[in-house]
Amino acid sequence: KLEEFLNFKQLKTSLKEAILLDYFTAGFWWAKEMNFSLIQLSGFMDLLNFLLENLSDKHMALGDNLKELGKAMGGIGETDSERSGDLNFFSIEQAKAVIDYL
Repeated sequence: KLEEFLNFKQLKTSLKEAILLDYFTAGFWWAKEMNFSLIQLSGFMDLLNFLLENLSDKHMALGDNLKELGKAMGGIGETDSERSGDLNFFSIEQAKAVIDYL
């Protein structure tokens, strides 16, 4: 199903498509094993895509990409609405697990 969702047409002959499918499938199953809710699962998959785009499209160095991850995860668990980020649906423990996974 993920192959269809990602619109991969040459999975059997394209190493790039095979690697991307593996990347997203591994992330999806990890998030499922963490018992993430649908919104958390969606947010995690968005995060995987965001980090991959930073590498592939922006040619961002690993250190810079990790800084972007820190910005995206910043504010999780804080009550100040200005400080809490878009990923505030993760608990602090879940955010730590996401960072460890990545």
